Amino acid sequence: MSTRHYLSSLFSPQSIAVVGASEREHSVGGAIFANILNGGFRGRLYAVNPKHSSVFSQTAVPSLETIGARVDLAIIATPARTVPALIEQCARAGIGHALIVATGFAESGASGALLERRVREIARANSVRILGPNCLGILRPEQKLNAAYTRIGAQPGDLALVSQSGAMCSAVMDWAAGDGIGFSSIISLGGTLDLDFGEVLDYLVHDERTRHILLYVERIRNARSFMSALRAAARIKPVILLKSGRHDFSPPHAWTVDHARHDFSDPVFDAAVRRAGVVRVRNIDQLFHAAKALASGFRPRGKQLAIISNGGGPGAMAADRAGDLGIPLATLTSDTGTQLDHLLPRGWQRGTCIDLGGDANPERYRNATLAVANDPHVHCVLVMLAPHAASDPQAIAEALIAAKRQTRTALSACWMGGGQVAAARQQLAAAGIPVFSTPDMAIELFHNIAKYHRNQKLLLQTPGPGQARGVSRPASARHLVEALLAERRKQLSPMEAQTLLRTFGIPAVQTLVAHSASEAMFIAEQIGLPVSMQINSPDIADAETAGGLRLNLDSCEAVAHAWQDIVGAVGKRHPEARLAGVSLAARVERPQARAIRLGARRDPVFGPVIALADNQHSVGGEPALALPPLNAFLARDLIQASPLQALPDLNHGALEKVLAGISELLCELPWIAELAIEPLLLDADGALAANTRIVIDHALAPSGEPYRHLAIHPYPAHLMQHWLIDGKTIKVRPVRPEDANLEQEFTRAMSDESRFFRFMDNIRELPPSLLVRFTQIDYDREMAFIATEVDANGRELQIGSVRYAQTPDGESVDFALAIADAWQRCGLGRRLMTLLIDCARQRGYRAMVGDVLADNPKMLKLVEGLGFSLLPHPDDRSCKRVVKPLAD
Repeated sequence: MSTRHYLSSLFSPQSIAVVGASEREHSVGGAIFANILNGGFRGRLYAVNPKHSSVFSQTAVPSLETIGARVDLAIIATPARTVPALIEQCARAGIGHALIVATGFAESGASGALLERRVREIARANSVRILGPNCLGILRPEQKLNAAYTRIGAQPGDLALVSQSGAMCSAVMDWAAGDGIGFSSIISLGGTLDLDFGEVLDYLVHDERTRHILLYVERIRNARSFMSALRAAARIKPVILLKSGRHDFSPPHAWTVDHARHDFSDPVFDAAVRRAGVVRVRNIDQLFHAAKALASGFRPRGKQLAIISNGGGPGAMAADRAGDLGIPLATLTSDTGTQLDHLLPRGWQRGTCIDLGGDANPERYRNATLAVANDPHVHCVLVMLAPHAASDPQAIAEALIAAKRQTRTALSACWMGGGQVAAARQQLAAAGIPVFSTPDMAIELFHNIAKYHRNQKLLLQTPGPGQARGVSRPASARHLVEALLAERRKQLSPMEAQTLLRTFGIPAVQTLVAHSASEAMFIAEQIGLPVSMQINSPDIADAETAGGLRLNLDSCEAVAHAWQDIVGAVGKRHPEARLAGVSLAARVERPQARAIRLGARRDPVFGPVIALADNQHSVGGEPALALPPLNAFLARDLIQASPLQALPDLNHGALEKVLAGISELLCELPWIAELAIEPLLLDADGALAANTRIVIDHALAPSGEPYRHLAIHPYPAHLMQHWLIDGKTIKVRPVRPEDANLEQEFTRAMSDESRFFRFMDNIRELPPSLLVRFTQIDYDREMAFIATEVDANGRELQIGSVRYAQTPDGESVDFALAIADAWQRCGLGRRLMTLLIDCARQRGYRAMVGDVLADNPKMLKLVEGLGFSLLPHPDDRSCKRVVKPLAD
């Protein structure tokens, strides 16, 4: 097993060749070569140019193949037409990574797209990994590597910037230089012909120099890879994301929840990154303010904000911006009000903003800040100062710094003005208090960071695909849809759609199909008058437009006439349509019900998306969006994010169950292209789907493993098993975030020897960071199973665990196994390892590896019996490296 990441040769090269290096003015290759040379690069540097014998006093060679030494990275700074041959040269010279600067590929039209496809095919056939094209380059300041086409340098630091735009890289670097902000890495992705966000994020998670990750995103090609890497990174390091293209001015498409024309590409992206636990910001200023705030430990406990100022105007400006962003201002308790009565001038106004008065001194600032910060309703305090004649900005800054030491509530500051307050702002920043010059910037920071901590809670949710009801029936639903697909059907009839909803536990109006006027009358009598009638045809998407809809029919005679009218009207307007009868449904009488709209569609990038909105636009706003899978917590979050959260009489419990059912339906049926329930009726008696439209498409189902159509891998409930060992029933299941207490108790209960064999350390309990890594896993790239039994008191106890995680080489996984002392020597360890090996093999990994202490004979015997080879450890004589190939 290699501990070196497979992208290390790209991002930490020991030798670089620049193809196209020259001393010609405005030469791209020359500028990059000069940057590497002048930046003090510590490795070997080669100029490749058949027209020159030397470049900047460095010997030049005619081709990559004539270098005659190992090259980690080739930087290709020649025109696009030369790139295919140069990638072939890389392959022959044994160069595994290439950075392509040139433009003129897919972004330039059809011929460029063909050229890009040819480069990709050559690279894949020869295992050459590519960064770019249209790539600015790479900067690694601590390694003194400036391999970028830029005139701007960068200081060493702990921020990593990954951007699809070279221009944005330059802009951010220029901004950072003025603020003295340093970087661990600056990586320009360019056209992402090969390497994309997913693999680069994975590298940065392993990079010890990187503490925070900044992303600039323009487009996403592989949502599953992007979301998997983003979620994995955000569990370990704060990720702050800026995306362009929030408004698309191209022709919009329809959204099924209201048939109105909107473009939801950015809201869908926003829904996705909320689930990834990242901070999304709107501009470069916010990007760096968020990074600095997180680095300083700014952690609001919630979203209730209090504002303190020394004047009414500044506080009102901040409150207005808070209102724009939907930030609630805290209502102080009466106890806090009483404390402030003693601190503030007589007659101060109790309100959303606390005005200390223009003569507020440092003591008043400190005491008022502490009083407000200790209020249980307050999660963050914004302290503002306008430089009045009586104010001492630096002394008040010192008072605020002193208050920070005495409270755990998050504090931020806004010292308005210029030169008079500049030194005070520096004091506050040095003390780790986020400080701004305008109220808007301060409020926006709180908004972004508060959302980040909320999103981190969403990241912890690991819903399974089938949590809508106690018992799931996905198999029967799949058979129903497969039968329709076999008939080349695309749209379900009302009866079929309502039946499918009921299969997933969603109450729906009963609908029956009549094939004659007389049959329609009998059905109407059976389900009860009045009824509605609708044409049943796989070729008609909109029954009303086709003349195939009749409502409120209150007699059998009216039903018979309606049957004839519907068949005649549709036959006249659409003579080619296949008619399969007429659907009848009883009129729903629920006068107190709230009608809402619930829909879903297949986003081309992120897969299934759920939309929730008010039916009559009575509360305004766009639909709220969420990606499946959902559980109760995520369903509740979707409701709170929707216009419906303002409705006082909404049956939240019933709606949460319907949302979970829709989530399960979308998870289990990858053929769903569109779904609309219009309306969904909600009252005290529950929910009822009154009218449903479902469109299916056989082309949407991916091949291979389950749930590949989802951007977020659901909890793999299908891997749960029950084993009988020594007469006891053992549950084995993938780990969840809420298993942290089980993991901790399991570790504490192990003997000293067992703990040492597992962790190779005298650890007695798991630190919080390790608990997070053990229980908050990304099922796309790692797996962990726990085995549990139920004790005499009905309490679940963990008795074993086994896990694998992808190694830095990207092709293998390393494993770890721990068994409770009382359950050793009974076969539990062997069965858990067998389960883990099968899981890793199914995921396509080539090998499983691990390190085992040489004086742990039980473990060595176990793995040897499972087909592992026992090898000397390359770095530690006290250990054995054990390896098992997984390829068939």
